[in-house]
Amino acid sequence: MIAILARFVVAAPRAILAGTLVFLVGAAILGGNVAAQLDGVAANNPDASSASAAAILDARFPGSRPDLALLVEPAGGRGVDEPAIAAQGRELAEALAAEPGITGVSSYWQTGSPTLRSRDGRQALIVARIAAPDENGADAVFNRIQPRYAGTRGDLGVALGGATAVRNAVRDTVTADLLRAEAIALPLTLLVLVLVFGSAVAATMPVLTGVLVIVGTSAALTMIARFATVSVFALNLTTALALGLAIDYGLLIVRRFRQELARQAQRGRPDPAAAVRETLRTAGRTVLFSASIVAVSLAAMLVFPTPFLRSFAYAGLSVVALATLAVLLPLPAALVLLGPRVDALRIPLGRGDLAARQARQRRSRARWVRLANAVMARAPLFCVATVALLVVLGLPFARAEFATVDHRQLPDGTAARVVQQDIKDRFDSQATGVIDVVVPSTDPDAVAGYATRLSTLAGVVRVDSPQGTFQRGRSVAPTPPGRTAGGWSLVSVAPAASIEDVSPQSQALVRAIRDQPAPAGTLVGGQAAELLDTRQAIRHGLPWALAIIVLGTLALLFLMTGSVLLPVKALVVNALSLTAMFGAVVWVFQQGHLSGLLGFTPTGFIEMSLPVLMFCLAFGLSMDYGIFLIAAIKEEYDRSGDNRHAVAAGLARTGGIVTSAAAVMAIVLIAVGMSRIMNMQMLGLGVALAVVIDATVVRCLLVPATMAIAGRATWWAPRPLRALRRRPGVDEPAAPPRQRATAGRS
Repeated sequence: MIAILARFVVAAPRAILAGTLVFLVGAAILGGNVAAQLDGVAANNPDASSASAAAILDARFPGSRPDLALLVEPAGGRGVDEPAIAAQGRELAEALAAEPGITGVSSYWQTGSPTLRSRDGRQALIVARIAAPDENGADAVFNRIQPRYAGTRGDLGVALGGATAVRNAVRDTVTADLLRAEAIALPLTLLVLVLVFGSAVAATMPVLTGVLVIVGTSAALTMIARFATVSVFALNLTTALALGLAIDYGLLIVRRFRQELARQAQRGRPDPAAAVRETLRTAGRTVLFSASIVAVSLAAMLVFPTPFLRSFAYAGLSVVALATLAVLLPLPAALVLLGPRVDALRIPLGRGDLAARQARQRRSRARWVRLANAVMARAPLFCVATVALLVVLGLPFARAEFATVDHRQLPDGTAARVVQQDIKDRFDSQATGVIDVVVPSTDPDAVAGYATRLSTLAGVVRVDSPQGTFQRGRSVAPTPPGRTAGGWSLVSVAPAASIEDVSPQSQALVRAIRDQPAPAGTLVGGQAAELLDTRQAIRHGLPWALAIIVLGTLALLFLMTGSVLLPVKALVVNALSLTAMFGAVVWVFQQGHLSGLLGFTPTGFIEMSLPVLMFCLAFGLSMDYGIFLIAAIKEEYDRSGDNRHAVAAGLARTGGIVTSAAAVMAIVLIAVGMSRIMNMQMLGLGVALAVVIDATVVRCLLVPATMAIAGRATWWAPRPLRALRRRPGVDEPAAPPRQRATAGRS
């Protein structure tokens, strides 16, 4: 396949570049407004019972699930019960109810409900439901009404909150942060590449490849969003992966091409076509295996039913496919046409002439060889010490608490966050976060008995049912209106103000409600129930995702190396490199260390989907650099048959390229981690740490130590598997006879 690809690239480079330009223009037009096509967090399980409850509520009781809250505060510190203020409050609620797309409006002045009045009597709530077919439609309604209601209306100060306001603020912040991340990452990565290549042309090639992948992935996500739910958070992954992978792979291709040109120049006149063929045969093959392993890691998220995780799989797979195509087609096509001019616009930076640069390269390789030999000479010591260090760094993860983040993921001062925090701090219950229960019965005795039992549960302020409002096991108010429809009864459980919408206490309350005897077919909904069901879905899918990653990685590494032990070792070592990431996530984002420096509000838990996402992403990226090193070691072992020499030489050959690639990826991920959204901070900074740990501690210490301990057994495989790998198109081209003759030595 590589040979066919190389012939095509060499034969038609101009046609390939022309087709790439057409694709770029079309993708830019199609994906130019991708953020508007994507949904919010999309973290809930659509197949759960809580989702069924939500569907019934939307169909039968559309006003029962308020996702819009107007926080009303009279000017001058006046009370909400003053007649003039009450009249203006009722007028405001009536105006909101008349808005298209708004249903289920309920206010303190219309209902007298104490839960819609602050404890000090200086604030009141108007809550409503935005009737829209999807989140994009709800956001459109919100954006239409926000300018007309936010601000001052007569004697009333009005601020908008609720789930829709939070989601809208998250979307706007993510979009702005994405542009900022790109503005930070692009020039810094270009600077790194200039330092690596010393040539503006060579440095620009991988960066242009990254831009091509970003534009192409935006178009791909726009198309995917027409058929599936895609979270807006996936855009951040698009930037990080597109720049990181495309630049890393482009760095590898350009570097190998320049090496081939230099070798040809020493023997005579350089031949760009031959250099591209050799580059694709070696570096291109490495890119294919690396991209395949990253794709397997990201595809594992498709086993989870939550759109949030699937969104990252869609985005990640699109990036990997486009990055692979970009570095195997247009990039080598451009190199064919550029030839030696790839080194044009050289930037000296104190590098000296060619002889001086070559001398520095020899000294650098010698340092890597000395490091590898020093580690392998004391392999058991380095192996035990490194593993112990990684395990210790991961210990905080044993105390991890999982939930779904709330408004506190937004930056301080964001209007939606301020409103939600005021509701939490100043009102007796979460007016926008009740636990809804739909009962497939209208029998008065059955529903009343059920509501009575629910009102006695710890943490319940009140229960509203068709048979009245219940508190502590007794009826305290007459029947609220609109509690029956189509043979269903709506029972709403209001939690205490101390119980946050998505906290462990709210999940415990949902479990207690589900444990109560209830009419058959009763369904529990609300944010806490959705969280609990999603958590269960993740637990169910996790073993399958791990199996996909493990089996896929082992199979691909075997096809690449021909060894059985080496893939297992690489898998274990790579998994160990992630322990520091998980420990840091808990220590920083759950426990709150460095929160002042990073500018976030610790919540005491971490979003339950993020560890899964971070594992899949960090595993693939870390293995990406491992592939670079393993490919070089394998090539050296095939030449010499000496395991220790191969490890030292492979580490020396890839020392600069892996360091540069890891630096580029870390820069991109840290740029994403500078987001003002806490989830994105956690994702970007956590995975950046995993990449740095893998490229330093694991690559320099753990890999040489474990390969020295295993010795020649590293390369063993059963005869049937070796025969399978020799099939055409699976194994790499055979080594020359003089190299194969030494392949049996250890």
